Amino acid sequence: MGFIKFMSSTAGRILRALVGVVVLVWGMVAGNVWLDLLGVFFIAVGVFDVCVFAPLFKMPLSGKKVRSLTE
Repeated sequence: MGFIKFMSSTAGRILRALVGVVVLVWGMVAGNVWLDLLGVFFIAVGVFDVCVFAPLFKMPLSGKKVRSLTE
């Protein structure tokens, strides 16, 4: 539960977006379209406050809803 709580927090959102930027740049340097798409995905879930791991723990996708349940 601590992992999901962190990933739905502001710090978790920033981390996901930063990882997305790193993967996107890595994909551009390597010329790998799949890494580019993965990077864009991570940036999008960070920006739009989506916690993709939450459903694995029977929690909603929305980071806002996860935060309200874990507080």
